[in-house]
Amino acid sequence: MTTIPVTHGAAGLAVPTRTQPIRALLALEARAEAGTKVFLERWSIPALRVALGAVFVVFGALKFVPGASPVESLVMQTWDKLTFGLVGGQAAMIATALIEVAAGALLILGGAFARIGLVVLALAFIGILSPIVLLPAEVFGTAGPTLTGQYIFKNAVLIAAALVIASRVLRGPGRVR
Repeated sequence: MTTIPVTHGAAGLAVPTRTQPIRALLALEARAEAGTKVFLERWSIPALRVALGAVFVVFGALKFVPGASPVESLVMQTWDKLTFGLVGGQAAMIATALIEVAAGALLILGGAFARIGLVVLALAFIGILSPIVLLPAEVFGTAGPTLTGQYIFKNAVLIAAALVIASRVLRGPGRVR
């Protein structure tokens, strides 16, 4: 038998309190929050891994098609500077496309493939961020970052996503597969 919490009114009579429905509602909310946390712990990083991989597959695939990527000129200039003029033009676009699509596909596949994809992605990020140093006039305008610069700086979010994914997929002490 359930007892109802009571309080004593001014006349000393027992009056039921209204805390029981509130406590039940709070308990339900706590269970829902705990269930959501378990779900997120299980699925959020894999979802982030697949989403990041998809971004790189899509943007990398654009670079296979001449004129389709909004950063085509930037990619060609960057490769030209990074390789001291040895790689440029369409070869630079194809190389970038291959690196980005490979990194993205490996991330999507997961497991050991994701670990390899993170290494490829780290190499890609070097190229992606290098215009900041190699082509500052393309990145910075008189009033701050140019549109190209903003395109490059948004990669901070993608780098952070890659770090979160790495925290899950990299093996460390006690995680041997």
